[in-house]
Amino acid sequence: MRTRPTLSWTATGAPLPRTTSLDEVVRALAAGRVLVLSGAGLSTESGIPDYRGAAGSLRKHTPMTYDEFVGSPAGRRRYWARSHLGWRTIARARPNAGHLAVTRLHAAGRVTGVITQNVDGLHQAAGTPDVVELHGGLDRVICLGCRRTSPREDLDRRLRAVNPGFAAEASRVNPDGDVDLAEAEVRSFRLVDCADCGGVLKPDVVFFGENVPKPRVERCGALVDAADALLVLGSSLTVMSGLRFVRRAADAGTPVLIVNRGETRGDAHASVRVDLPLGQALTTLADLLA
Repeated sequence: MRTRPTLSWTATGAPLPRTTSLDEVVRALAAGRVLVLSGAGLSTESGIPDYRGAAGSLRKHTPMTYDEFVGSPAGRRRYWARSHLGWRTIARARPNAGHLAVTRLHAAGRVTGVITQNVDGLHQAAGTPDVVELHGGLDRVICLGCRRTSPREDLDRRLRAVNPGFAAEASRVNPDGDVDLAEAEVRSFRLVDCADCGGVLKPDVVFFGENVPKPRVERCGALVDAADALLVLGSSLTVMSGLRFVRRAADAGTPVLIVNRGETRGDAHASVRVDLPLGQALTTLADLLA
């Protein structure tokens, strides 16, 4: 059974109080055993837009859904043509001050684990170990037939080989690696199948409307249960895949602290809601505690 995609949410009631003080976050990190849950807002300073911020991509772009990808050959062609360009931008992106600060806090024992909703691999590029990629990673491809995974670089080489004259340019990349591309350029793009079984290739990411694999959900749940605090970084918590862990922590009495620009769907569960740029806030925290 597939879930219905949740692309947006509407806040009800008056906004809950927000602060620019990091004092409560400092106290939680000083005690240790803090689990980080990060979202697209953490990667905006690396040049990758988020979905729902002031300049979020959902204002101009509808992301690929699982049903469209598996059910529509034209949809797959459109996705791979646009992602063929967008992935290069994602692959060139480098960790920003926020990612590096999380790595410092982890190395100092303040952060014990990281769950990321991002598919850009920037936490790992910054040196943070054992990151759980809740929604998968754009650096891998999976065959829907034989389930074999392979590096995205391999697919990129194969797509370049069968599309030697493909010279489209992207003006904007989205958090899922998709870009805006003229339909005429999409129609000329050629696809390749799985080199092993001839099956359909899909990026090893969780599309909107697709379920996160159960073992991954269980692993994240265990991390939440073992933490003394949950620190949400740069996520609106719109989709249930991330929000469920905020609710799980709150139900267990584990403090939830949110650092994000603007309101989130999880604000009611948080003991503090800090509204600061992520790079600035996390660097301050790392300088104090790491």
